[in-house]
Amino acid sequence: MTSSEFFRKFKSKYLWGNLLAMIAVVAVLIVGAKFGIDIYTHHGESIPIPDVRHKSFADAERILDDAGLQIEVADTGYVKTLPPGCILEQTPGPGECVKSGHVIYVTINAEHTPTLSIPDVIDNSSLREAMAKLTAMGFKLGQPQYISGEQDWVYGILVNGRHVVAGDRVPVNATLIIQVGNGQRSVSDSVNFVGDDVDDGSSDADGSSDADEFSPVEGSNDVPSTTQNPAQDQ
Repeated sequence: MTSSEFFRKFKSKYLWGNLLAMIAVVAVLIVGAKFGIDIYTHHGESIPIPDVRHKSFADAERILDDAGLQIEVADTGYVKTLPPGCILEQTPGPGECVKSGHVIYVTINAEHTPTLSIPDVIDNSSLREAMAKLTAMGFKLGQPQYISGEQDWVYGILVNGRHVVAGDRVPVNATLIIQVGNGQRSVSDSVNFVGDDVDDGSSDADGSSDADEFSPVEGSNDVPSTTQNPAQDQ
């Protein structure tokens, strides 16, 4: 192929037509992708999140749906003064701006009081250890009740006046009373010790002994005499 024929191909309408068609297709793809992404991601759209806290779940779902948002329960909590099923918290918070279709995660109030399991602290830990463990788990503690026993040793737990043991489940809002030793021995556990100065009954106050006294019986024939006269032996 000569150089003149090579340059003549660049002047071909067929070649330039194909090049222009390819450029047009690429341009359409770029523009379409840009607008498609904007539409898919709701570019430039901003919806303020309404406040649905302390509302029932049904009302909150309706309000968020009207705003173009979705709702999803993320957790449950418990507030005694609020009705069951109402919204306690929401994430993101009210007033923040999001795009349509965004999911709002809410925490709802439980229908029943949550319960916690009593850990193994009875007769197994000191007062300080038991209080630290129970407080960390979320229990409410009242003033300890001191009973006879080893100083600061946990002997029991009371809930509403009744004893509980490890593994029992109690409401989180219940107050736990720890029974702890006061360092004093119980009267029922006292021991009577016998000292050296205790009268053993062997003598009376006047020094006389309680031992039986025997007196020899004279003239008794029942007991043979074994005493011999020394003069007769000689």
